[in-house]
Amino acid sequence: MIDGIESDLENEEEELFEHHRFKSDPGQEIIRIDKFLLDRMSNTSRNKIQVAAKSGNILVNGSKVKQNYKVKPGDEISIVLPYPVRELELIPQDIPLDIIYEDDTLIVINKPADIVVHPGYGNYKDTLVNALVFHFDQLPSRSQDYYGRPGLVHRLDKHTTGLMVIAKTEQALTHLAKQFYDRTTERRYWALVWGDVQEDGTIVGNLGRSLKNRKLMTVFPDGDYGKHAVTHYKVLERFGLVTLVECKLETGRTHQIRAHMKYIGHPLFHDLEYGGDSILKGTTSQKYKKFIENCFDLLPGQALHAKTLGFEHPVSGEYLRFNSELPSGYENVLNKWRTYTQNFE
Repeated sequence: MIDGIESDLENEEEELFEHHRFKSDPGQEIIRIDKFLLDRMSNTSRNKIQVAAKSGNILVNGSKVKQNYKVKPGDEISIVLPYPVRELELIPQDIPLDIIYEDDTLIVINKPADIVVHPGYGNYKDTLVNALVFHFDQLPSRSQDYYGRPGLVHRLDKHTTGLMVIAKTEQALTHLAKQFYDRTTERRYWALVWGDVQEDGTIVGNLGRSLKNRKLMTVFPDGDYGKHAVTHYKVLERFGLVTLVECKLETGRTHQIRAHMKYIGHPLFHDLEYGGDSILKGTTSQKYKKFIENCFDLLPGQALHAKTLGFEHPVSGEYLRFNSELPSGYENVLNKWRTYTQNFE
């Protein structure tokens, strides 16, 4: 396990927080809520609970409360916390970072392709977190509230590129976790998919581990298996055999876009795990086959880029919204398809 997430799944956008609910007994004694929660939650501390209260992450009967709130019989209590960190040695490495924004509270980076976000057992080096640890160590000054390690509230998988926000302080980590839980963040992806997508739409379908291959996710439209997942998509550009779409996440499940788009018959272009790395549309000619191979060579994996990220700054309250450019390989693939489409119209 890594930060509470099973490490055999590459995470397209796995949200790294947990939500707890409690209902106090009819005979509950009147005690402070931080003590009430501390007695019922393992792997946490009074400080983490107090930070959660200050960030508005503790609700009693639907309303935010402070850490000195006195729990009463019958109270319905909920709390959102970042996943407890599994202690791993974080080795600083001088790996270049594409920094979009940075202050004492958080950093926004543009993740490149072919890099894992977080180290795991047997894989301690060459990850984004290793690069962040080195970067934070080199800063001339750090906030006294520095968390001590990069604070993750979401991840992108190895081959997905684009925007990520990482917290530097525990308060920022807790505040961002609540925003991701409340779905108040804005996350838009650009995905190149196989097939001619006819119209904009919304995909609703629970996502759970495949019953045939536990490293993949499958849509379960009926029943209680899996987690509720919603993806909105709209067409940006059509190439006849493939389509560029923008996906807006309402939820952030493992492999959500990849599994959802495959479910509706449009796997991501060059998706190595979900069948997009074969020629699914087009002719059988050698010339066309060579064209697709040339496109695949420009992409290490699925054509998926986290284009837009928006959230409320944990300290100032200002709404921040960032956009990132497509990687050169991805942009070159689109240009190849534009040329191909023009030549065969």
